[in-house]
Amino acid sequence: MIEGYAVRQLSQQSHYSSAKLYRIVNFWLSSPPASDNSSLAKHRFLIFDGTFLHRPISIATLMDALGHTIIHGQYGVSENSEPQLLTFFKPFKERHLCPKSCTIDGNPQVIRVLKKLWPKIIIQRCLVHIQRQGLMWCRRNPKRTEAKRLRNIFLQVSNIRTSRDKNCFLKQASLWEQQYGKKIKEQPETGKVFSDIKRARSMLLKALPNMFHYLDNPHIPATTNGLEGYFSRLKAHYRNHRGLQRAKRNNYFNWYFYLRQR
Repeated sequence: MIEGYAVRQLSQQSHYSSAKLYRIVNFWLSSPPASDNSSLAKHRFLIFDGTFLHRPISIATLMDALGHTIIHGQYGVSENSEPQLLTFFKPFKERHLCPKSCTIDGNPQVIRVLKKLWPKIIIQRCLVHIQRQGLMWCRRNPKRTEAKRLRNIFLQVSNIRTSRDKNCFLKQASLWEQQYGKKIKEQPETGKVFSDIKRARSMLLKALPNMFHYLDNPHIPATTNGLEGYFSRLKAHYRNHRGLQRAKRNNYFNWYFYLRQR
């Protein structure tokens, strides 16, 4: 699990042999930390996202948006699998989690599961994900006029801080849709560039109803950036344990989430 150099360093500092250090590590990795059955009712504003370490296996993580503390993280959960997501979220409902909002990247399976378990939950779409995906589909230097103007609309997403900004954005999106959107929808796909413009349009239209809840309630985060930072630290620590056996990865991450809740 731990690189030889790291073990030698620990051995010198602790005066334990490398063999004993390996036994200590393997002892803790042989079983996960004790499960927590305490109530989660205090957590009202959530962030949920996933990240990949070894595709297609991902890590799903739920964070309290106000305290930026980890409620739960789990290795081996696919965001595209409704049964796996239900298995991930159901225990929280049993522990009295009743969230008011959850900020997510927009995965339809996640939205479906959250609405199934908590019908009144407010879904906030992550503005960073919307902007990043929209700009990618519109390209950096688009040649088509409709793509240029749609790209300019996506560039404004991260700067919407007031109701006035919101109304201005919605007006521009509506004008673009009237001028280009309906024509684009009716035209057959002719190549990847035009197909991506269609995707960008579709994503924006689906996201609009859930883009601006953060303006009505300052406790609702507009992005999943809180988890993005956590994932960066997680991956940095994980890279220090090259050679970790696949069978031990699940317990490794169980302990990581247990010990590092921030």
